[in-house]
Amino acid sequence: MVKPQNNMRIFVKVKPGAFQNKVEKLDDANFTVATTEPPIQGRANRAIVELLAEYFGVSKTSVRIVSGATSRNKIIEIKK
Repeated sequence: MVKPQNNMRIFVKVKPGAFQNKVEKLDDANFTVATTEPPIQGRANRAIVELLAEYFGVSKTSVRIVSGATSRNKIIEIKK
């Protein structure tokens, strides 16, 4: 678990339909998130929010997809 600094924005590359759920930090602002959920009806996006909330130790409502809801490349805002 990593505590976010105040409000932060991160860039996420998503791998839907992966073998396992995983959050990988590439550097301070770039992450790769793999989820077993398929990119159908927002299931992968919901899983990404849950995985990042758990990773940063915040509630799911503190994690918001700012840009890229239908793309594999997303900008996520995390509130402390």
